[in-house]
Amino acid sequence: MARIKITVLKRTLMQDLVGEYSKDPDLQLCETFREGQVFYTDRVSRMPEGFCGFAWADIHKDIVALVTGGNFGWIKNKGKQITCCTDGLRPVFFLLERVDEHGDPIE
Repeated sequence: MARIKITVLKRTLMQDLVGEYSKDPDLQLCETFREGQVFYTDRVSRMPEGFCGFAWADIHKDIVALVTGGNFGWIKNKGKQITCCTDGLRPVFFLLERVDEHGDPIE
């Protein structure tokens, strides 16, 4: 069965929106993740330890699609997806990859 490798690509901060909408004008980048951080899941129902529950809920649909053999037509490589959490002030972007038990890509 395929596993999904989740790599944190980028943390962002929408400073213009923070200034206008956040109660905290000093809001910073998401503190849960770091660029390059890697997580694995081998069951679509199991969130990796240390992963943000809100981000998991946001990207779960893409994980289900990949683990069941689906692909995304706008992504160059089969078995991959770029997705993000829906935090409008400081979204985090993830690379999802369908891999085997050794971490090798599965298209």
